[in-house]
Amino acid sequence: MHDSTFAPQEITHRHVTLTRLSAVSSLMGLIVLGLAWELWLAPLRPGGTLLALKVLPLCFPLTGLLKNRMYTYRWLSLMIWLYFTEGVVRAWGDAAPSNYLAMVEVFLCVTLFVACALHVRLRLQYAKDNALTEQPNTQT
Repeated sequence: MHDSTFAPQEITHRHVTLTRLSAVSSLMGLIVLGLAWELWLAPLRPGGTLLALKVLPLCFPLTGLLKNRMYTYRWLSLMIWLYFTEGVVRAWGDAAPSNYLAMVEVFLCVTLFVACALHVRLRLQYAKDNALTEQPNTQT
């Protein structure tokens, strides 16, 4: 039987990088989706609305993710639930095509949350494992 969980020695820099790329990609996807949705694809009023400004708070964590700041991954994983809630409400209550765009928003939010949570977990485990292997042997 094959265990799909990572053993501590199997966590590599590649795994950490993969979760980072996934988080950055899904965050950028949310920014692009939010702008396109509210300005062109399905705005509340023809010509776009000020609701497009909802993506502005998503631009702040983008800087932290690109600089690989652990704290940003942590608070973003909490903040993203606001966008998830908006997506669920609009997927349930709006008409097409807005409800389909909301489902994409929900998917991107879940992807971002999972990527952030895994990134923090893998990065802490990777740092712990590397610190243990780099300890000098003090026994004489």
